[in-house]
Amino acid sequence: MRDFSPSEMVKRQYIFETIKKVYNRFGYQPIETPAMENTETLLGKYGDEGDKLLFRVLDNGNPLNQITSAELAARFGASLFDSAAFVNHISGKGLRYDLTVPFARYVVMHQNDITFPFKRYQIQPVWRADRPQKGRYREFYQCDADVIGSNSLLNEFELIQMIDEVFTALGLKVLIQLNNRKILQGIAEYIGETEKIIEITVAIDKLDKIGLDQVNNELRSKGISETAIEKLQPVIQLKGTTTEKINALKNILAQSPVGLKGIEELTYIFDLLQQLPLQSAQYELELTLARGLNYYTGAIIEVKVNDLRTDFSSSVLGGGRYDDLTGIFGLPNVSGVGISFGADRIYDVLNALNLFPENVAATTKLLFVNFGSNEEKYCLQLLGKIRKLGITAELFPEAAKMKKQMGYADAKKIPFVAIIGDEEIKSQTITLKNMTTGMQDKVDFETLVQQLS
Repeated sequence: MRDFSPSEMVKRQYIFETIKKVYNRFGYQPIETPAMENTETLLGKYGDEGDKLLFRVLDNGNPLNQITSAELAARFGASLFDSAAFVNHISGKGLRYDLTVPFARYVVMHQNDITFPFKRYQIQPVWRADRPQKGRYREFYQCDADVIGSNSLLNEFELIQMIDEVFTALGLKVLIQLNNRKILQGIAEYIGETEKIIEITVAIDKLDKIGLDQVNNELRSKGISETAIEKLQPVIQLKGTTTEKINALKNILAQSPVGLKGIEELTYIFDLLQQLPLQSAQYELELTLARGLNYYTGAIIEVKVNDLRTDFSSSVLGGGRYDDLTGIFGLPNVSGVGISFGADRIYDVLNALNLFPENVAATTKLLFVNFGSNEEKYCLQLLGKIRKLGITAELFPEAAKMKKQMGYADAKKIPFVAIIGDEEIKSQTITLKNMTTGMQDKVDFETLVQQLS
């Protein structure tokens, strides 16, 4: 969990605003949900590993005061602090792990006020009790967009277009990886381990992080047979183009209706991408992509940086189709699909590649130098006019030495400085200095506005 300086915040806001503009163009509407949710809302939606990363919140007051030591021992036994029942007894709430599950809860609670299909976006922080490391934080922002109440695969295609537009605007080259949960189910059927679908997907999703040998060891530890593991190897190591992989999969999953359905859905999306190419993002089929979330039922999407100038390997976006997440909260058969930009990881990449615009840190466009009370009063009148025209400007608050005031403008990356002394007041002009070039000219008010607009 981190503090952010003004220079960091303006860069973060640049990312948020870039994403918001794309979301708005595609007809998505903003909502917000609370930081805390009831634990029954959160538990069981992210798999065992996800549940372990939930930040639990102690109930109001001290819940331990409401039960005696003897009752604690009788109810929870010797394994008191390892007991899930004990944890649930003292904590009924948790910080949200993502924005998708709270969104599903929101849809159920507000279903009578929503027009379906409902297209929403949400930019808020989430929390995970993870081990902090490069690109992984305990508090971070997600920028979600979801469509709920529609089964159409056009939604997946539109989300991919949005991904492409955002990263094109940010000047970042990315690789969009696609898979389908139904294909993963078909693979589990093919190797004879249908009941172990979750264990298989959690393991193979780690292939690029821990390597094939460690994935196989994890599969063994989860009770997957050696025969199944051997049968799985050529499938998860399929090479070739997307078309070649799909053709190979059709043969491998020929006896799996659910697997073939997944292939059909992905083929539809790839066909659209062929007809309406993306601007800058590349895409591919990645059979080991599972995302590790239990609620995905169809398409799975992940985006990685595809720029040779950085070795950043973490994903910067994830998403997928969930066919009945709202059913958990009492509204069955409502399908949804969504994506989530990882703003913090995108920040790290843009910073490393120096891709933020040069003027992004300039929150103020014009600084008026302060020479004293007479000039101050004159500058305040001009300052008011400038601000009413929508130009960000400020007056240095005291008549300090010129070096100090210019140093202030440099530190804040203010591009222009207005110098107004007795001569400028008499001639109704402004000496305007360009802090980038060092050039300065005398201009009237109208010319000043033109140069700053």
